[in-house]
Amino acid sequence: MAYSNRHHEADGNQGRRMFRAIADFKHIAPDRNGNGSHHGRNARPAPHENTNAENFYYLKQMNTRTPMVIVMTDGEEVRGWIEWYDRNAIKVNRESAPNLLIQKHCIKYLFKQDEEGPRP
Repeated sequence: MAYSNRHHEADGNQGRRMFRAIADFKHIAPDRNGNGSHHGRNARPAPHENTNAENFYYLKQMNTRTPMVIVMTDGEEVRGWIEWYDRNAIKVNRESAPNLLIQKHCIKYLFKQDEEGPRP
């Protein structure tokens, strides 16, 4: 008998499929809530994009008026304390110089002035 990929053979095996249909592989298992899960396991929701860690850090430094060193992308250092911040900028107060509004995209990094160690 000749091999055939039709879902039933000519010898009378009606209903017998030679290959599995794609629908057989798409079994959707229920999750804890009884909803369908496409992965067959309990899928976790995606993590939040904003963890508020940056906000917490700024608020802590603002409330204690911690002297900070802000290193700009061009290597310039600005020293002062953070008065306020928003999504795109921080305001830095300085004792012997004018206050500055610094755009966050211009900041390379910042740290507490008392954590400043010897430079190589």
